[in-house]
Amino acid sequence: MRPSDQTTKRPTWIACPKPRPQARIRLFCFPYSGAGASIFYPWLDRFPEAIEVCPIQLPGRESRLAEPLFTQMKPLVRAAAQALLPYLDKPFAFFGHSLGALVSFELARYLRREHGLVPVHLFVSGHNAPQLPDRDPPIHALPEPEFLEKLRRLNGTPEEVLQHAELRALLLPILRADFQVAETYVYEPDEPLDCPISAFGGIQDEHLSREGLEAWREQTKADFSLHMLPGDHFYLNTHRRLLLPTIARKLISL
Repeated sequence: MRPSDQTTKRPTWIACPKPRPQARIRLFCFPYSGAGASIFYPWLDRFPEAIEVCPIQLPGRESRLAEPLFTQMKPLVRAAAQALLPYLDKPFAFFGHSLGALVSFELARYLRREHGLVPVHLFVSGHNAPQLPDRDPPIHALPEPEFLEKLRRLNGTPEEVLQHAELRALLLPILRADFQVAETYVYEPDEPLDCPISAFGGIQDEHLSREGLEAWREQTKADFSLHMLPGDHFYLNTHRRLLLPTIARKLISL
């Protein structure tokens, strides 16, 4: 049985509550730090039938809460590649936001290097180009009071969650692990990818720059486009009506 026929037997890495086995392209979506696949569920009905949205569920959250969290990029990428390989039997694209942008980029390079596979398009969002140094000091090992203050400044975690002891105890280890993945990441130069790259960012995002997004151009031999949308770092949740049609247009035109 081909992977595309196994619509009820997806691996735990792929949370796809509305499979489209006849779709022409699979769009794998990688979440930001602390988040799970559910952040992409509002996307499921917003794409043409030719595109199957496949949210990625990283270990240690939501339906995979009991599994160990990854704290380093390379083991995470290797494990993701092994899980996704059976589902790369048709054209595929990656979308990643913030940490997800780094993960999807490194996964694309790993698949090219180890398996000769390249996505038809790489969509990176909310993260400066990987070759640029990260000027923010690491926060993943800060004591809890300082860590909570940094989270409040990032504006991505609801205050009611931070104030709730049980929810906080559940979420903080996930966030610390995800931040550790990003903050210990070391960029290694390699040949640019052969697929187009589209970079997205929120105009009010204080954690990246237009120049930092523009630098993603260096990572592709193909077309590059930059899209600045209204909103802050989490614009993809508040302005998806602007983001999703742009992604759909680029994929349908392939």
